[in-house]
Amino acid sequence: TMILYDETQKIFTLNTRRSTTLLAIGENGLHSLYWGGTVSPEDFYPPQPVSHASFDPDIWRERDEYPIFNGRIFTEPCLIAGESGKKALFFKYQSHEVMDKRLSVVLKEEKMKLTLTLLYDLFEDFDIISRKVILKNDGEPINVSRLFSGICTLPELAEPNLRYLTGQWAGECQIRDVKLEPGVTVLQSRRGIPGPHFNPSFAMYENAEEETGEVWFGLLAYSGNWKISVQKTVFGNTQALAGRNDFDADEILGKGESLDTPAFYTGFSENGFGGMSRKLHDFQRTYFATRKNARPVLYNSWEATYFDVNIKSQMALAKKAADIGVELFVVDDGWFGRRNNDKAGLGDWTVNQEKFPNGLDELIDYVKGLGMEFGIWVEPEAVNPDSDLFHARPDWIYYIPDVEPMRARNQYVLDFSLPEVKEYVKDFLYKLISEHDIKFLKWDMNRPVTDVYTKSGGNGRRRRKHVETLYEIWAWLSETFPRVALESCSGGGGRVDLGILQWASEFWPSDNTDPYERLFIQEGFTQFYAPGTMTCWVTDTPDTAGRIGRSRTAYKFHSSMCGPLGIGVDISKLDDEILAEYKSHIEEYKQIRDTVQFGELYRLSSPRTGLGAVQYSDEKQIVALAFLHSQIFGRKIKPLRLRGLQPDRRYTLSDGRSFSGCTLMNKGIELNLSGDFDSCCLVFR
Repeated sequence: TMILYDETQKIFTLNTRRSTTLLAIGENGLHSLYWGGTVSPEDFYPPQPVSHASFDPDIWRERDEYPIFNGRIFTEPCLIAGESGKKALFFKYQSHEVMDKRLSVVLKEEKMKLTLTLLYDLFEDFDIISRKVILKNDGEPINVSRLFSGICTLPELAEPNLRYLTGQWAGECQIRDVKLEPGVTVLQSRRGIPGPHFNPSFAMYENAEEETGEVWFGLLAYSGNWKISVQKTVFGNTQALAGRNDFDADEILGKGESLDTPAFYTGFSENGFGGMSRKLHDFQRTYFATRKNARPVLYNSWEATYFDVNIKSQMALAKKAADIGVELFVVDDGWFGRRNNDKAGLGDWTVNQEKFPNGLDELIDYVKGLGMEFGIWVEPEAVNPDSDLFHARPDWIYYIPDVEPMRARNQYVLDFSLPEVKEYVKDFLYKLISEHDIKFLKWDMNRPVTDVYTKSGGNGRRRRKHVETLYEIWAWLSETFPRVALESCSGGGGRVDLGILQWASEFWPSDNTDPYERLFIQEGFTQFYAPGTMTCWVTDTPDTAGRIGRSRTAYKFHSSMCGPLGIGVDISKLDDEILAEYKSHIEEYKQIRDTVQFGELYRLSSPRTGLGAVQYSDEKQIVALAFLHSQIFGRKIKPLRLRGLQPDRRYTLSDGRSFSGCTLMNKGIELNLSGDFDSCCLVFR
C-alpha cells in the first residue's frame, strides 16, 4: 500500500518504489519526520518538542510540514495572511482522506474561518510526490500575501549542497553547485515569466555525483512569477519551499472564495544526478508530453530571411529543405501585418498581402507537395505601439496611469487578465489554424511582463490571471487542434517549466545555437527536463572571432542530435557538397532519433571537463555522442566508458566491431578524436 495511516501514532506513511515520506499529526498541523530511502514507520515515533534555550523554546517547529506565520515560528512560512499586524493564524488538524495515490489533509483556522487542504499525489514508479494546497475562506475578506505550494524537509545532513540552474539570455541552464550554510538561498523570477536567469527547479545532496549518492530534488510547475527558498537552520534542518512569488502578489480572498497553488513536484534518487534525471525524464514522458511520436526534423527560415519573408524566398528554402530530408517547414516572424522589422505590426495577425499575395495556402500547399508539414511562429502576448491593434485598443495593455508604459523590443504586453484580450487571442488563433493546414505552432514571448497595476493595490490576482489565461488558451488549443504541436519559446529558454509542459511538446532552450556553447546549456537542461523536449538547431557558425573549428558540419550536427533536430542555416547559400553532407547527417539522425528522444540518458562526461559525452539507450540500440573541445599534445584521450548495459550481452558497433557489455562499461571504447572541436556518433545495436 502506498499510503498508510497509523491511528495510534498519528503517522502518515507515503511509500513510493524506493522512497518513504513520514508525516505526523501534531498540535500545529503536520510535521515532517522523514524523507529519503525506504524505511519502516514502526521505527519512528513523533518526537516531543525540543528546546535549546529560552530563545529557542520549540526547535521542532522548524520541521512543520506546512509552516504558517503566527508570530511563533522563526523560519520561512508557506502561508502569510491577514492585515498588517494581524497575521497570527492558528490552524489545527481537522480530518484526512486517503484515495489510492492521493492523500488529502484538512487543517482549520476556526477564528478566521479558513480551511487549508494539503494535497499529496504519489507517482510510485518515479519516487515523486506532488504537493499543492487549497485555501478556502468562509469568513470576512482577508488579504493573502503568501500562499506557497509546499515545503520539503531533508533528513539531517551534515553538509548539504544545492544544485540549481542559472544564466541569462543566450546562456541559459548553467549548472551551479553551492554549499549551504545557515541562512536562506532564494531562487526566483519577478518577470512574469519563469525567466532565463533561474529555473524553477533544484537538487539537494551531500556526497552525490553523476551516478552515485542520494539526491533530493524539486520542480515547481508554474509559468509566471515563482520563488524557491532553500533554508538551512543552525540546528541542522534543511528545507525547500516553493510557490508563486509573494513579491507584489497580495490579493484579497473574499468570503466563499478559494485560492489554489501550482503543483510542487519533489523526488528522491539513490543513484546520483543521473538517476534523478532519468526518473524525471520518464515521469515527463509518461504524464506530461503530449506527443508520443518522435518530433520531426524541422527547418526554420528565420536566420535565412529574418523579416524579409515572402512567397518566393520561402518556396526556394522549402525546396532545398525537402531535398535534404526535412519533415517540418516553419515560417518564423514577419509573415503578418506591417511586419517588416520588430517595430511594427505585432498584434495584427492577418497575412501580409505584399509578401503572400495569394495568402499562406500557396506556400502551405507547396510545402505539403514536397512531403513536409507546415508550422508557423506567433507571439500572442505582446503588441507593437505601431500596430492597428494598439491604435484601436490602447487600453488592452498593462499600464500605470499617467506613466509611459515600458517598452522592450519595441513591445508592450497585452493584459491577459482582460476577458476581451483572451477572446481576441483565441479568435485569431482559431482563424489561423482552422483556415490553414498548420501542424506546429511556435509560441514566443520576447520580454518580461511589466506595468501590472491595480488601483486598490495587491497585484497578485492580476499577475496570477495572466498565467491562468495562458494555460486556458494552451489547453483550448490542445483540445481544439490536437494535430498541432506547441513549442514554448520565450526569447530562448525564458519559459521552461512543468506548468507549460502540460501542453507543450517541446521547449526552445536558448537562442544561442553555437554547437560548443550549446553543450553546456543542454547539460543543464537535461538535469531536470527530458531530451525529447529540447529542440536543437544546426545554424550558421562563422569560423572567425575565436570560434575556429566550431563550423565543422559534423560537430554542429552531433551537438544538435542531442534532442529533436532542427536546421536554421541559410541553406540557399550552401553548395551541393555541403547540402549532401547535411542530407547524410539528417538521415543518420532519423536512425537514432527514437532512442535520443525516448531512451534513457546517461551523461558520460561533462563538457566542463573538456570532453563531453552523452549516451542514449533503449531496447533497440545504444547511441553515444562525444565532443572533444581541444587536444593537448601528448595527452591521451581516455576510453569512453558506457553505462547501463547488460554485462553478458554483446553490442555491435555500426562498423561491425563487437564488444561485451562489461568491457564497454569497465574498459570503455577508444575514441578516434583529434584536434579542436572534433566529435563522433557511435551507434551500437
